[in-house]
Amino acid sequence: MSEDLLKRLELLHDRVAHLVEARSCEDPTAGDPLRGLVLSPAAVHHQLTRRIEPAPDDDAYGVALRNPDGRLLALAERFALSPLDLHILLVALAPDVNRRFEPLYGYLNDNVSRRRATVTLALELAGLQPDQTLARSRFHPSAPLITGSLLMMDDDPRRPLPGRALRVPERVVAYLLGDDTIDGSLIAAELITEHFPSAMSPFAERLSQLLVASAERPPVIYLHGSGTDLAAVALSAAGYPVLRTEPLDHELLPALIREARLRDAALLVGPLPADPARLVRTLESASVPVVMTGPAPYDPRWSSLGTPIPLEAPPPLHASPDVWRSELGPGADHLDVASTVAPYRLTPGQVRRAAHSALALATLDGRPLSSSHLQQAARRQSAPLLDRHARRLHPRVGWADLVLPPEPLAMLHELVQRAQYRDQVLGQWRMRTGGGRGHGLIALFAGESGTGKTMSAEVVAGELGMDLYVVDLSSIVDKYIGETEKNLERIFTEADRSDAVLLFDEADAVFGKRSEVKDSHDKHANMQSAYLLQRLEQFDGIALLTTNLRANIDEAFTRRLDLIVDFPFPDAVQRELLWRHSLANVPGAAELDLASVSSSFELSGGGIHSAAVTAAYLAAGRGDSAVQDDLFQGALREYRKSGRLTFSDNPH
Repeated sequence: MSEDLLKRLELLHDRVAHLVEARSCEDPTAGDPLRGLVLSPAAVHHQLTRRIEPAPDDDAYGVALRNPDGRLLALAERFALSPLDLHILLVALAPDVNRRFEPLYGYLNDNVSRRRATVTLALELAGLQPDQTLARSRFHPSAPLITGSLLMMDDDPRRPLPGRALRVPERVVAYLLGDDTIDGSLIAAELITEHFPSAMSPFAERLSQLLVASAERPPVIYLHGSGTDLAAVALSAAGYPVLRTEPLDHELLPALIREARLRDAALLVGPLPADPARLVRTLESASVPVVMTGPAPYDPRWSSLGTPIPLEAPPPLHASPDVWRSELGPGADHLDVASTVAPYRLTPGQVRRAAHSALALATLDGRPLSSSHLQQAARRQSAPLLDRHARRLHPRVGWADLVLPPEPLAMLHELVQRAQYRDQVLGQWRMRTGGGRGHGLIALFAGESGTGKTMSAEVVAGELGMDLYVVDLSSIVDKYIGETEKNLERIFTEADRSDAVLLFDEADAVFGKRSEVKDSHDKHANMQSAYLLQRLEQFDGIALLTTNLRANIDEAFTRRLDLIVDFPFPDAVQRELLWRHSLANVPGAAELDLASVSSSFELSGGGIHSAAVTAAYLAAGRGDSAVQDDLFQGALREYRKSGRLTFSDNPH
């Protein structure tokens, strides 16, 4: 790959040597050991009388410049470089490839410390002078070498142009030498070279056709919405390698654009920041296909040239189980892939990465691929960004940990089933109502404190293989008008694009009844409720609301709920089961009369667990097994905490 460059550098060396020989013959100071350090009268006289002879354009070097090949030809075509531009580029990069040029450049610069080519030297080697308009224009900020970030001018910009040193970025030198390693400064950029026709949606096909038809004049496209993966597929299908990145520091944009032009690649940048005008104006003159994505509608004021084509990205195409099976290969033949991945709304690109991660996790565990590997990998790809607004819980309980009557237990199973098949029922079977309603699933858990609402939410999330995010209402509700809605919008937006279960604990604080308008506070409270009603209609995720007072939830919210699960206070039989479950690992618990303490103390599931913990500590403190009095003391403390009447003697 580098032979083309090295051959031309050898020809350039001959021209440099010829100029050195010509200078030394007529230079009276050629043998002076201080030449280049001290300016003698003879040297001044020589500079005043020296003439620049036109460089021959019919020698081997001149012919080679007019007929580039290999990577030099690709560079000339992609950056619109003239033979003079190629000459300047070769002169500037020569010392970075071959040290023989450094002392020769120092001699020709009349300064042994300046061992890089200057503007004057580069032009003299072409038989030109800096006072010639054509020659000087090659160093203008709008010239191809400069706009393409192929040539840098060192030294203070206040230094006169003829004396400024020239330097070629290392990435350009490496490219011409055959190195395709991505620029080291672009650590956030990902190069996509694959083409995935099986992942093409109808919109991606049309976008690909647009890109192919506009190849002569590369388009700049803005996709409003979540269109990053879709755009990557369309660009790949159009035959482009894709450089994909989030917005970089503005100082790195020239390197990003140069990298795309060197590879004849397309740029995929997104999501755009809140104020993307400067970024858009830089990218729209990139001379390569550019697709930008972002959550905000396109604003014409972002552009100075008016070139971006604004498009609306369709909803993400969620991958079918067949895509999962194809990516996982025969190692997943023993799994029920369809039911395992049903809750996840991943694009084909995310599925590809999740499958690779799942196989790696199985290898790391040293056992066959399992459903838990798939779920863990899928959760990582959905990349929830809710940690800033909610507290994440990793589900650690299952159905066996729930002690509930048959009816609420059956409704929880139905909730899981709805989550698994909502895309099929609401999407494929078109059972979704109109009015812009989303694919979301919203359920209300109602019951007294400690009856198992939060634990049930954790079980549901665990069964679906998702993380549970508990929304901290104190971080949402704001005394300033409009701020609560903004906080909620941030949470809903993140939840919409994340595969996670959202839990609003004590939801009546936010989803409470609207009141009669008597003052401005009532008016804005009702506006907040109206916003929530509208936002729930558009929600695409899974949200669980819990309340101790179902009657406090506004009727309009209730109508929009998919399920309402009532959690009754446990009866004596259920309380005994709760005691038995809580004390399962405590020594001596099997011999205790749990039926007696269950009938004597009317405690909720949460209260029973706290009482069991107290009993376990009492037993551990004695270094003995638990006894009946430990249970009595634990239950008695729970009664006192709740302010209920107690009796002082153990009736047993």
